Amino acid sequence: MEVPFKILLIGLNHKTAPVEIRERLSFAGAQVHPLEKLKALNPYFKEAFFLSTCNRVEFAFVYEDSKKELLLQSFSEFLKAETGFTWEELSEYFYLLEGEEAIRHLFEVGCGLDSLVLGEPQILGQLKEAYKTALKYKTSGIVLNKLLHRAFFVAKRVRTETGIGGGAVSVSYAATQLAKKILGSLKNKKALLIGAGEMAELACQHLISMGVEEILIANRTFSKAVELAQKFKGKPYSLEELSEVLLEADIVISSTGAPGYILTKNLLSPLLKPRKYRPLFIIDIAVPRDVEPEVNDLENVYLFDIDDLKEVVEENLKARKKEALRARAIIEEEVLKTKRWLSELSILPTIRRLAKKAEALRKRELEKTLKRLKNLSLEEREALEILTKSLTQKLLYYPIQFLKKGYHEEGRFAISIIREIFNLDENIDEEEVLILEQEEVLEDTLSEENIERKEKEEKEPSKIFQ
Repeated sequence: MEVPFKILLIGLNHKTAPVEIRERLSFAGAQVHPLEKLKALNPYFKEAFFLSTCNRVEFAFVYEDSKKELLLQSFSEFLKAETGFTWEELSEYFYLLEGEEAIRHLFEVGCGLDSLVLGEPQILGQLKEAYKTALKYKTSGIVLNKLLHRAFFVAKRVRTETGIGGGAVSVSYAATQLAKKILGSLKNKKALLIGAGEMAELACQHLISMGVEEILIANRTFSKAVELAQKFKGKPYSLEELSEVLLEADIVISSTGAPGYILTKNLLSPLLKPRKYRPLFIIDIAVPRDVEPEVNDLENVYLFDIDDLKEVVEENLKARKKEALRARAIIEEEVLKTKRWLSELSILPTIRRLAKKAEALRKRELEKTLKRLKNLSLEEREALEILTKSLTQKLLYYPIQFLKKGYHEEGRFAISIIREIFNLDENIDEEEVLILEQEEVLEDTLSEENIERKEKEEKEPSKIFQ
């Protein structure tokens, strides 16, 4: 059966684009959120979602098939206006995924299978935050709500049923591993964290476990630096104090969301002599980058960015690749379930209408009967209520299953046949059609699970009629 809506995912990540491109498309410094701007400029999609992390930038759209070319054209104009890049300049970096491929990719992202560090858990939190943002801007509707909630469920299932999340592995972990690899040991070393977000907190945990002598934390909002420093018994600083704190640091891990450089060549150059040219290792895991590339030209200053972490990451992949195969099997199972749900979207209004009409008829006829049977006890009335509901359920089960068989020959005409047989278009207005189309799931009384439960109950003697 034809799916009423199409799904298109446009994105780039650490596999397809270098950090120079990713940081230009991160929209970190945008005054107006991309979803808000797209909503105002682009009338060709029904729903939209935007995800931006240090390793990826992705847009997902739900649209009508006839609007695809207009959607792509409008999106291309949006990119040009916001980033200065034309579609042609970015085409070699972008991946465009549709339908089943887009669903599969979204599930893989949520499970960490598409991350720089295989199976990292941090991406799931970022995905949830991006979903909250879509809800805030009212760009997530029936389809994206279902897909994203399913992505969260799949991620939880994968972490429960496989060992993909075993061990502390993340971009922050990879950064601390790189520092350890370069220095040999982190004991008696002082580490400066620039930024006080989740990435910085994870880095703190790993650095302490590796024996770092002291944690120094600098952040634009000083109160957040204080809060994180108290948690790890470190020292807080504001960004205005960077020149002072850099004199002490041996390792710097920077992970802010600033749109421009935090550490520059001009800032560090005067500090080399007071530091007695002691080696300074800087790991920039921010996108856009926090550290000016020319810093690497300074004597005894060694700069690594997020792309340099790939070598460290490779060492952590071997143990997780086997688990990833199990995770992909789970994802394929969930993709099939989601495809089925999408195929049923077109029949939901008809099923809802059918259920509504059957329930109205049941109530009307029951009321007529109860008026004639005035001497019934409360228990007997409840028994009749249960009986009529059960009969209605069972009678509706068969036409509903007929509708759901979207691949048999009659399935192409099933909706119109059912609507005609049951006269479902009688006295239905446009507003009611809209309400019905927006419903996500069937009534609990019509669910297959509930019907099966009822059938099991009926095999036992009814307590009501005993």
